Amino acid sequence: MMTASSAFAQTEIQWWHAMTGANNDVVNKLAADFNASQSDYKVVATYKGSYPDTLNAGIAAFRAGNAPHIMQVFEVGTATMMSAKGAVKPVGQMMQEAGETFDPKSYLPAITGYYSTAKGEMLSFPFNSSSMVMWVNRDALKKANIAEIPKTWPEVFEAGKKLKAAGWDKCGFTAAWSPWALVEQFSAWHNVPMGSKANGLDGFDTEMKFNSPLHVRLLTDLVALQKDKTYDYSGRTNENEGRFTSGECPIMLTSSGFYGNVKANAKFDFAAAPMPYYPDVAGAPQNSIIGGASLWVMGGKTAAEYKGVSKFFTFLSDTDRQAKLHIESGYLPITKAAYEKVKASGFYNQFPDRETPLKELTNKEPTENSRGLRFGNMVQIRDMVSEELENALAGKKSPQQALDDAVNRSNATLRQFERTAGR
Repeated sequence: MMTASSAFAQTEIQWWHAMTGANNDVVNKLAADFNASQSDYKVVATYKGSYPDTLNAGIAAFRAGNAPHIMQVFEVGTATMMSAKGAVKPVGQMMQEAGETFDPKSYLPAITGYYSTAKGEMLSFPFNSSSMVMWVNRDALKKANIAEIPKTWPEVFEAGKKLKAAGWDKCGFTAAWSPWALVEQFSAWHNVPMGSKANGLDGFDTEMKFNSPLHVRLLTDLVALQKDKTYDYSGRTNENEGRFTSGECPIMLTSSGFYGNVKANAKFDFAAAPMPYYPDVAGAPQNSIIGGASLWVMGGKTAAEYKGVSKFFTFLSDTDRQAKLHIESGYLPITKAAYEKVKASGFYNQFPDRETPLKELTNKEPTENSRGLRFGNMVQIRDMVSEELENALAGKKSPQQALDDAVNRSNATLRQFERTAGR
């Protein structure tokens, strides 16, 4: 009788996420481990599709009155979630009300700054934070007589040509998440603005600026190399990351969170190197910005449910658990203590490239151009940027025209966001 009543008393916590492959396994294990650690709460993890799909599903569910308790939202959805008054419960406030120990200063500053208000109030819980790295097939480089992993864009272009000549005729190098790699991270890494007002972090009334001579230069170089597939476009998101693990593309810019899939599927020696840069740009490289996603708590739930979510977040923040997650998944340790624990263990001495994204994020003190970005309707803006990049790469528009059009369309979308969301 006692067992039956306690089972019925369990509070269920719905967690919607966008993780696939090896990372989906990580999410399911975290939920299972938490459920096994106590008997008051049960976290139910549900895959809801891609990042944009999950965001859209969560918004629709909130409007219908049946939102999940926890929703994983990729970093560029932050402004959209911030503007949804009443739809979300700020994490800092929830943890305090639930009586859980919670200190935003214990998390890595490059991560917490992205998900906090100007006053330092944490709005969402950092989960699978990552950064952009350059994944390299060492065996392919060796066969193409490329002695060192390229560091600069000109070196990447040259390596791509050598790889193509050595038999990689479909793709010398490529990038997943094209807007993130070729506009967002590229801007921060070179300390040039993507938009005004510190890329939107200092206010929503921003103007895009990613049609500068430097942005045009990169796109012009890529357009020229696309013609013979020294560079080959791999889509708007990460749907073609398998081109790297299959060996088809020996160099690919994508998330450090790709590690789990690379480790499981690549049949060659690989490495995660820093993003390339133009060496004649003063101060480059600067620092990278975070990617991945955070966990947002939806509004309108009971105190008992918020207590369960708070307990789960405390569970996720455990130093040993974070260190293990980082080592196994390739995502970043979200707390300073976990980072220091991994460092002290000698793990990075054995696997130096696993520290690459962390070194990129902390390469230099962030500037207004490299703190991150917070633009409204960013999901739609990324699609517009992708469309214009595709126009240039297909020869339908000049690089300058494509980027001018992308900026103009993005600005119109930002103004629309301001009207609907308020400031």
